[in-house]
This record gives sequence, C-alpha cells and structure tokens, in this order.
Amino acid sequence: MDKNMLKDTAVSYVKEAADYIREQMKYTYGIDTKEDKDDLVTDVDRNVEKFFKDKISKNFSEHRLMGEEGSFENIKDLDGVVWILDPIDGTINFVHMGTNFAISVGIFEDGVPLIGVIYDVMNRELFVSVKGEGAYLNDQRLPLLKERPLDEALVSFNTGWVLKDKDLQSVVEQVRGTRSYGVAAIEIAYVAAGRLDAYISKKLAPWDIAGGCALLNEVGGVATNYRGEKLTFLDVDTLFAANPSIYKQIEKELKSR
Repeated sequence: MDKNMLKDTAVSYVKEAADYIREQMKYTYGIDTKEDKDDLVTDVDRNVEKFFKDKISKNFSEHRLMGEEGSFENIKDLDGVVWILDPIDGTINFVHMGTNFAISVGIFEDGVPLIGVIYDVMNRELFVSVKGEGAYLNDQRLPLLKERPLDEALVSFNTGWVLKDKDLQSVVEQVRGTRSYGVAAIEIAYVAAGRLDAYISKKLAPWDIAGGCALLNEVGGVATNYRGEKLTFLDVDTLFAANPSIYKQIEKELKSR
C-alpha cells in the first residue's frame, strides 16, 4: 500500500466533505440528540459519514470504516486497515457557533496509526500526518515538541471534569493557563502543533482521538489514558495527550497526591 497515495485520497475526501458542510450551513438542517440532551447529531454529520462509507466501499473494498454515526457498530477489532472517522467533531460548536469544529480521520493498519487528517473546517487549517514521515499544518512541517516547564504550560481541560477532580484542580493551579475548545480533535492537533502543551479529557471515543493521536506520534508527543495505559482505539476511555516533558511533570503531580 502506498501510504502517501492513501493520505492524498483521504485529504481529498475530507476537503470534499468540508465543502459540503460549509454549503449546508446556509440552509436549515435536522438536529437530534443521542444518549443525552447535550449529545447532538445533525443530518450533516450523518451525510458526511455516508459519503465516507460510500467512497471507501467503492475505492477500498478491503478497508473498514469505524464512524461515530453508526459505522462503529460492526467494528470489534483493528485488524487490516480501518478508517476511524468523526464526521463533525464539535457538533455543539457546529450547531451553536457555526465555527470551531473539525472533520477527523485516523487510518490504522493492524492497530497502528498510519495516517492522521484533521481539518478545522471554518478556519481551513489542515493537519496531516503519515507514519514515519512527520506531521504538517497546511503543508508546513511541524517540528518535534520541545521541553517546557510546567509553570509555562498551556493546558486544555473540559471544565466539567476539573470541577469534579481535585487532582486536575492541582494541575490548574500550577500551569500558566488553561483553555477549553470543546473539540477533542482540534485540541490534540494543537498539542501536536505546540499551541497547547497538554489536553486531558475523561470520556472520549476512538473517533474523537484517532486522527489526533496519529499526528502526535509524528512530533514526539505522548498519548495514553488517564491511568498511563496504552490506548486501544476500540472503547470509550480517558485521554492524556501532551508534550512529553509536560506529560512527565503532570503525571508526577497526579501520582504525588
């Protein structure tokens, strides 16, 4: 398999889907809820996932799709090539703000991240990585992450998790600043780009993190669950994604309590 050809194809699908999303934003679209009232899904999410499903079925019949809006149901392992898709990561932002949301694709081969594509649709920032060949933002290569002291770190949390977790509150007290964007794919991409130094969340699905973790691998970043364990990309789990120096300092802080 030609990794770069596959990457170029994935990017072309993502850009086509983004054009569709921007066009649909001019019109009224259906909005539903899933497990709870704050877990939104729109007709646009579903149609983007169908677009990817149709494209992959036609052009890569041996590949499988794990998508948020239903395609995940038949995926029980990551054998072979699996596309892990969030058609719109940050649906609440999409519905309420009309910006700050992304299409996220992670292509895995036998459980290993091969390609990552995250596209900030409205800001037109395209993050792309290929295993062993680095990560890029709009064709500019991202450098390896540099060491940074904790008191100069910018860390992203979901505010709701911080309110419930005294360990995270301790971290907040020590870092330079905190942010919350409400879209995991972009937040992990920002860690890979050095805009953030860490992103911690308590409940994320594989499609929320697959593309971002592929990016992070290519710049020397670290991504585990909250307990320091390897991510499976098959189940909902916690996430601790960070610059490696910040990861060590926060991990030490959390273990000391």
